[in-house]
Amino acid sequence: MSDLALVAARFAELLRADGLSVGADRAARFAQAITVLEPTRPEQLYWCALATLVSSPEQVSVLTRVFTVVFGETPQLAVAAAGAPKVAAGGPGAGTDPSGSSRQEVGELASVLERLASRDFADLEPDELSLLATLMRRFRLATPLRRSRRKRAAASGRRVDLRETLRRARRSGGEPAVLHRWTPREKPRKLVVLCDISGSMQPHARAMLQLLVCATGGARAEVFTFATRLTRLTRALATDPAAALRRAGEEAPDWSGGTRIGESLRGFIDDYGARGMARGAVVVIISDGWETGGAEELAAQLARLSRLAYRIVWVNPRTAKPGYRPLAGGMAAAWPYCDAVVSAHRLDALDEFLAALAG
Repeated sequence: MSDLALVAARFAELLRADGLSVGADRAARFAQAITVLEPTRPEQLYWCALATLVSSPEQVSVLTRVFTVVFGETPQLAVAAAGAPKVAAGGPGAGTDPSGSSRQEVGELASVLERLASRDFADLEPDELSLLATLMRRFRLATPLRRSRRKRAAASGRRVDLRETLRRARRSGGEPAVLHRWTPREKPRKLVVLCDISGSMQPHARAMLQLLVCATGGARAEVFTFATRLTRLTRALATDPAAALRRAGEEAPDWSGGTRIGESLRGFIDDYGARGMARGAVVVIISDGWETGGAEELAAQLARLSRLAYRIVWVNPRTAKPGYRPLAGGMAAAWPYCDAVVSAHRLDALDEFLAALAG
């Protein structure tokens, strides 16, 4: 699967270089279509590309040209794809039935996923959100690296490994022939997620929790939800998306309640953050900033958190609206302490969120 993802990404790069707008989301859908159809002929592979990588007849010629360069064959279906009567890919017996039902199913799946990827999470039904789990598995939640206490051998390391140097010196009569050096290992910074599950944030909270379950790297995150109280959900989310969201609802009794962001942050810092969980971590706060408590309390707790965390990323779907300004309430108090504020309100807007995590 990793090789397939690499091929899809490289193919998308070549299409972009030739003037076709192909993002990571379309490349992921291309790879998913291949796993569903399992093409055995170039024509079938071309149909996978056609169903997922282009959005208008004018783009077919670019796809055909790049496909020929990459895969070494000119698809005989280019004319049909541009608008002429369509020919069955490979004909009967080439991996599909005479009616072309497999190809039709792949095209329908790709089309549905493409439409869902551009819709706001608040407009998705639960079953539609579940369909996006397939694409969310293509994402990787990566945080910046930091030095660890462990070390590794490095010829250009700044420090001499005396123990290893003396151990090797026994082979040369006690004379250290080579100075062995080491450098600190690096590991990803901790990821801590605080997710608002109040009524105004319910659809986006479900989508972001599903992303944490599905995306590579999300499993190692410490996850808390808050509305009127703070609930730790790290263990509950270590499963499949549907079951995880059900358990989240069971373990967080204030789901769809009010919002006390400042009070919840104080509870997190007192019980977890100041004891080491937030030190040097990337902390993600998912909330629209509607604070039912005092904005002063929120500002005070964010000031404390900013002294502990390496980076604070605030996810607020309302910032996607044209002309949004944090003029009042919780967001006005929180804004000065955030290293990044992103919307992450739909699937094709998650690239900005991933970039903010990586710093």
